[in-house]
Amino acid sequence: MIIAGNLKTNHTRASTKDYIEILNKFMYVNSIKDKVYIFPPFTAIDNFITNVKVGIQNAYPTESGSFTGEIGFSQIEEFKIDTILIGHSERRHILGESNELIQEKFNFFKEKNFIIFYCIGEPLEIRKQGLDAVLEYIDNQLIGIDLNYENLIIAYEPVWAIGTGVSASVKEIKETHLALKEKFSKPLLYGGSVKPSSVKEILEIDEVDGVLIGTASWKIEDFNKILEISKEI
Repeated sequence: MIIAGNLKTNHTRASTKDYIEILNKFMYVNSIKDKVYIFPPFTAIDNFITNVKVGIQNAYPTESGSFTGEIGFSQIEEFKIDTILIGHSERRHILGESNELIQEKFNFFKEKNFIIFYCIGEPLEIRKQGLDAVLEYIDNQLIGIDLNYENLIIAYEPVWAIGTGVSASVKEIKETHLALKEKFSKPLLYGGSVKPSSVKEILEIDEVDGVLIGTASWKIEDFNKILEISKEI
């Protein structure tokens, strides 16, 4: 399984260091074999000593340059990071990233051989129209994306389930993942209000290869509990 935590705009460099130290110890003591990724905010990035993969939540598709407020590859390279989130719904819907910019980011970091977590998902008004409408909406998010890229991991995150405390039903997750797996063969994660109380039934779905966790990853105790549940499965 792939278990990934998106810390979003939470934690400092000091608290992230503590978080990762606790996580490292927990994984060692409990012999956790999952592939574990953590995405702290960029100001919390450091040269951590860890066996988990530390990635970045966002970057601009440039080596360096005049892009006020952004970070480029040269700032990422300093920390030997090779993993990035691209296309997260909060980047698309809150910060207004277009499909064109997202494609540009994907292609730039593909050329750098990054592990790319590519996020897809539909808003509630599309979900209410049924599965065919959901798949049509997601197809537009896949335009220009190399689905054969070897370092690609895809996260299906229904927008209406992110940060709301409401996860998609097992039936909705299963049927959506099953349909998506007909389009590509890459690992397919589920994200959207994943928490210790719901993760077991999500990870038990055959078509789910792991989870991308938001709020429940912010507290290391909750994240470790999810790892413990995953191990039991």
